[in-house]
Amino acid sequence: MKIISSLFLVAGAMLAQETSRFTFDVSGGFTSPVGNTGHYLDNGWNVGAGAGVNFGPWAGALVQTNFNSMGINSGTLNNVGFPGGDVHVFSATLEPIVHLTPRSHFDLYVIGGGGLYHMYQEFTAPAVATVTGYNPFFGFYAANIPTTEVLSSYSVNKPGANIGAGIAFGTKYHAKLFAEARYDHVFLGNNRHMDYLPISFGARW
Repeated sequence: MKIISSLFLVAGAMLAQETSRFTFDVSGGFTSPVGNTGHYLDNGWNVGAGAGVNFGPWAGALVQTNFNSMGINSGTLNNVGFPGGDVHVFSATLEPIVHLTPRSHFDLYVIGGGGLYHMYQEFTAPAVATVTGYNPFFGFYAANIPTTEVLSSYSVNKPGANIGAGIAFGTKYHAKLFAEARYDHVFLGNNRHMDYLPISFGARW
């Protein structure tokens, strides 16, 4: 019995070493507006970071922050009469994660959750700003540089949710590289919503 008990203790210790208690990740990639949102916005980019806990090799939970930026397409800009524009979305969400193959070389997982989405929309135009420069020979002088002027802006905080899946594989540096796609749905109210698909690549420890 003592031998069997010792074997169980060793196995439990090995399992605890395989799965760290805490986890965090960083990522970046590109974002595609989908559904009706795709009629107004162009493809963009995203960055993100998260931290959380592993309940075991099969499941965990992350607090995730993400920033997505997409341009307003030319057809929409022509209709509203502005030269340029962008939409930025910052989200802070709680994300349960389930690992489908935690013991294999490739870890397939599903992830999804919800939280707060902050949307910032702006219409812009090219402009010129005058700045003061300095040269050791000529001294101070005025220079014109190209810049962007914000003509109109609007921001709002709304609830949202997402669901997605990914694949990760381990490295010798105790980190996993991953590729992940999620579908985000932001509830704007009055039967309006914003939908986009971030595809991200990153590392998780």
